[in-house]
Amino acid sequence: MSVITRFAPSPTGFLHIGGARTALFNWLFAQHHGGHMLLRIEDTDRARFTEGAVTAIHEGLHWLGLDWHGEPISQFAGAGRHGDVARQLLADGKAYHCYCSPEELKEMRAAAKAEGRSLRYDGRWRDRDPADAPKDQAPVIRLKAPQSGATVIQDLVQGEVTVQNSEMDDMVLLRADGTPTYMLAVVVDDHDMDVSHIIRGDDHLTNAVRQSQIYNLMGWEAPQVAHIPLIHGADGAKLSKRHGALGVEAYRDMGILPAALRNYLLRLGWSHGDDEIIETAQAIEWFNLESVGKSPSRFDIPKLENLNSHYIRTMAESELCGLLSDQMVMSMDRALTDVELARLPLAIGALKERAKTLVELADRAAFLLDDRPLAMEEKAAKLVTGEAPALLAKTHACLGGVADWNHDDLAAAVRGLAEAEGLKLGKLAQPLRAALTGRNASPGIFDVLYFLGRQESLDRIGDHMEQ
Repeated sequence: MSVITRFAPSPTGFLHIGGARTALFNWLFAQHHGGHMLLRIEDTDRARFTEGAVTAIHEGLHWLGLDWHGEPISQFAGAGRHGDVARQLLADGKAYHCYCSPEELKEMRAAAKAEGRSLRYDGRWRDRDPADAPKDQAPVIRLKAPQSGATVIQDLVQGEVTVQNSEMDDMVLLRADGTPTYMLAVVVDDHDMDVSHIIRGDDHLTNAVRQSQIYNLMGWEAPQVAHIPLIHGADGAKLSKRHGALGVEAYRDMGILPAALRNYLLRLGWSHGDDEIIETAQAIEWFNLESVGKSPSRFDIPKLENLNSHYIRTMAESELCGLLSDQMVMSMDRALTDVELARLPLAIGALKERAKTLVELADRAAFLLDDRPLAMEEKAAKLVTGEAPALLAKTHACLGGVADWNHDDLAAAVRGLAEAEGLKLGKLAQPLRAALTGRNASPGIFDVLYFLGRQESLDRIGDHMEQ
């Protein structure tokens, strides 16, 4: 059997982090089995539908590196087909017209609530003569669900799930205005798309039980299902906006790398021994549904950032330079000059070691591109006062005599000057760092001199030395 999975988001907002993990699990499972993941946009709720949300979903998946097979499918476009299936069930005696008015349904729910019963439709039109139908009430089509026995599904994550049929009512398939319900549309689409495995959040587990009844009555083979636990916040509560950014685009803007986010989402609810760093190729080889846990996983942004720092440190420096350049263009809102671009490869090795995100990396690299005179941080400004201008003037003269602008010769020159002046190196390095970077913290001072180059270094020192 060919494995076909599907990711089926609703286009009412951005691709949130829970949806991204669902997409990842579907993609990995399909890739592992040599199959395909399809993309279906469940856009039947036209009141909440936006094209911008569809675009955001596409862009989020592309950024994450999760490609789908074929063209995205619109659930709304299949409304005619969904209606045909409902009418087929009606013609086969497996569904019926229900003429209850909104007022009747409201009274039915109120009575059930007062009596402490479940708020279910009572089936009053199930076997009633259609001749009794009120002429001014357009009917819905309801499924004639089994009333005895139990509905059982074998879930690949949750195990066997059994629900007594007496606990379920006859769900609406087609509304009075002729539009299909979500329950019907999902079943018809999954059948027509030849979906073999449905992997989704466990908040759909009850839906799976109800949807299996449609499969049975249509005589269709139901896909295998796997319902994965939801993601909670670090405090154990259901993930919400108060736990931080929820859309994939927010993590991109935070400077998280796609590979790091894939790795982190994979480890939310799935495990392979004690492995923490799992590259995508390895994830495809190892991924299975048996290793998905049943308990909710906790989303922790600091842990994601720590994992992201690993990917920053281990990424090919040429690729990282490209990402850093893009980040700095975005933050500075201007193109980088050739001279500035040439500094990034020199500095990337030192800059990447402590950066947890691309945003942090760009901030650490900003001194390389700052225009003169540098904007000084408060602590740095204090370091270029008092005796500092005189020391910087001597440093400028000393460095101006360095023939070969390399790390070792620069270090020898500055150390030699400190010794000649009877100073500890820090006494000279601190004002020098402030003059070169506008900050009181940076990579090693000899590295900074080398990264900036002769002319830029001397010019920056000159802005603060005693004239």
